[in-house]
Amino acid sequence: MGVAHHGSYIPWLEMARTELLRSSGVSYAQLEGAGIFLVVAKLSVVYRRPILYDDVIEVRCRVSGGGRVKIEHTYEIHIVERNNAAHSIDAAGANTTLACVDREGRIGALPDWLMPV
Repeated sequence: MGVAHHGSYIPWLEMARTELLRSSGVSYAQLEGAGIFLVVAKLSVVYRRPILYDDVIEVRCRVSGGGRVKIEHTYEIHIVERNNAAHSIDAAGANTTLACVDREGRIGALPDWLMPV
């Protein structure tokens, strides 16, 4: 059909979230090495415009809330190039809630530096 499958959006969100963490100076691998795991507890996506094959997209991610054991992210997915021409098309929006768990899957507190302000 020439359109990105709706399931493709979820890995894009994860990549954006991972890069946001990396920009704070910590990789997700380091987080896991410390016994801290962030699991998706809630996910919602609103699809506004289709993303076509060969579109260039930008996924913007920010921390939007949370608490002692969870962190919430908001995402915007924009088409920035289509058919070799610059665009600014709002393609989708999303929200996730991640819960902090330990190696055994038990809910635990986020590290202080990772807690939303």
